[in-house]
Amino acid sequence: MTPVTILRYALSGLILTLCPAATYPALAEIISFKAELSGQNEVQPNDSKGAGTFTATYDTESKKLTWKGKYSDLSGPATMAHFHGPIEPNWGQPHPFGDIADVTVVITPFTSPFEGSATLTDAQAAELIAGKWYVNFHTDAYPAGEIRGQVLKGM
Repeated sequence: MTPVTILRYALSGLILTLCPAATYPALAEIISFKAELSGQNEVQPNDSKGAGTFTATYDTESKKLTWKGKYSDLSGPATMAHFHGPIEPNWGQPHPFGDIADVTVVITPFTSPFEGSATLTDAQAAELIAGKWYVNFHTDAYPAGEIRGQVLKGM
């Protein structure tokens, strides 16, 4: 064998060795989120004494969003709770948390403390990761929402 032939065999073997590695999927990522819930975060800020905390993680491989949180001092029992989106936050504006958006995922149970999970579509995941979702808890006294928080990356 000539040195050129040996080099060709060596390069072919190296390429065949590396090709399967290129076909492995990217490693899953777990992305963390948080939100601070208050009446001041509602589109029409209210004077509710209610407040809460919310945390979540999103697994990019399983597409599963898992959340938990708690709230206190609402005007009465929560009647429903949802994720809403997409909505672009208005950072630097008088009301930084944007406007009102459609329900994307229902939160059940919505009694405090609460926790749950849902599998997201790719479009929903992109909106969530971009910070375009918020969490809203509704009561009889505040049917449009008593406490709200923008869901943002980070813990």
